Amino acid sequence: MNIGVLALQGSVAEHLKLIKSVNKKINAVSVKTIDELASVDALIIPGGESTTLRRLLDEFDLFTPIRERVVAGMPIWGTCAGLILLANRIEGETPYFKLLDVDVKRNAYGRQIDSFVTEGDFAGMYINMVFIRAPKITRVGEDVEVLAECDGEPVAVCQNNVLATAFHPEMTRDNRVHKYFIGMIDEK
Repeated sequence: MNIGVLALQGSVAEHLKLIKSVNKKINAVSVKTIDELASVDALIIPGGESTTLRRLLDEFDLFTPIRERVVAGMPIWGTCAGLILLANRIEGETPYFKLLDVDVKRNAYGRQIDSFVTEGDFAGMYINMVFIRAPKITRVGEDVEVLAECDGEPVAVCQNNVLATAFHPEMTRDNRVHKYFIGMIDEK
């Protein structure tokens, strides 16, 4: 199994390391080209800066191939900026992939200085959640499952083959959210 991490900007190395920690037989692959994308069974869009990622996805001609693969059933997971890119609606902006029936507001948890770590339940697992200039999910569609909340607000959601987290599981040593994503691939 090959799991790709979009390697244009953001927390790429952290995701690659945690994927490898789940199972040494899984190949963790950096994805920057259409050929690299074609070689993976699933893709992670890491945290970073969503407007920069949008621009780079367009420059590298990856928008259409990624969207087509996800629509065809390839599992995808967006963390923080990745959540913003996957959302159907972004407050005050034009949405990008429109693959997840949620509304989001960028940087709703504050500036960089307002970053924080909290604990909470993610799909029945008690984990640390790292929030760095995180988006807030302001609306969840009826076909979207809420997997985690923070202060009563959804922070992890799943719709079919699309997983999204407002927080950064890759910034911890805990690989259980990555294990959850790998389970989504196995179900495919």
